[in-house]
Amino acid sequence: MILPQKARGVLQLFRPELPLAAGMCVVIGQLLALGTFPALYTVGLGFACGFFLSSSALITNDYFDLEVDRINAPQRPLPTGLLTRFEVMTLGIATALIGLAAAWAFNPFALGLSFAIWLMGFAYNWKLKATGLWGNLIVSASVASTFLLGGMVVGQPWNRTVWAFGLVAFVFDLAEEIAGDAMDAEGDQQRASTSIALVHGKRTALRISSTLFMSLVVMSVVPLVWCGLPLLHILTIVVTDLLIIFFVIQLLRSHTPTDGRRAMRGLYLSASLGLLAFLLGALFI
Repeated sequence: MILPQKARGVLQLFRPELPLAAGMCVVIGQLLALGTFPALYTVGLGFACGFFLSSSALITNDYFDLEVDRINAPQRPLPTGLLTRFEVMTLGIATALIGLAAAWAFNPFALGLSFAIWLMGFAYNWKLKATGLWGNLIVSASVASTFLLGGMVVGQPWNRTVWAFGLVAFVFDLAEEIAGDAMDAEGDQQRASTSIALVHGKRTALRISSTLFMSLVVMSVVPLVWCGLPLLHILTIVVTDLLIIFFVIQLLRSHTPTDGRRAMRGLYLSASLGLLAFLLGALFI
């Protein structure tokens, strides 16, 4: 198989927007904890840590989900044969080691939290995905921990602003996970999943997910009131909230997995763009 095809398969495995968001979450945790933009060395290592730990989780997810993806996502690199299982797991281990090495460069506590984040992702992909809500909570906790990691690497693990943003991230990802289970219900039957969508129905899962997303909009007021953010950051949060409301409506109106995934992608990109705008704003404040 020619190299460009392999490269395309690797890019599909990474799903770049997700690791990029994880890296930005770590950097934003640093920024929130310090109250100013960190040194470039700190930013680079923190971003690398979040990026590669997230990449490892996504890559190993494809490894363990091969049979399910034959139904839910037959276009993925493993079902199509673009990559082998050995290549996928090797890449998953390599990215994990890079992420952990970046954490080790900070301090032992950052390395410990990073290892816990990686372990949660691996355990979820290997065994916990079929546990339904419990698995959703594990993933959400690992996502929220990226903000806490940002605070930890700059010596402020208990910063209240960092924890507020971590809580918002936890609720956002929990809502996304529940909606994702609704989109993947057909394939999830192959692993006897106890997801909300399979136990209580897809529409119920989407209503719960949408309620959580709307709760997130309400929760976003906490940083505005509690943390005394600059005007540019406030505008970023407001615009992001409006986009979330729009795509939540689209999610509730979806009638096919394709429509639902399109709405979910809009939700994730809205949050990612909000994070990026937050970071860029910090450069000019």
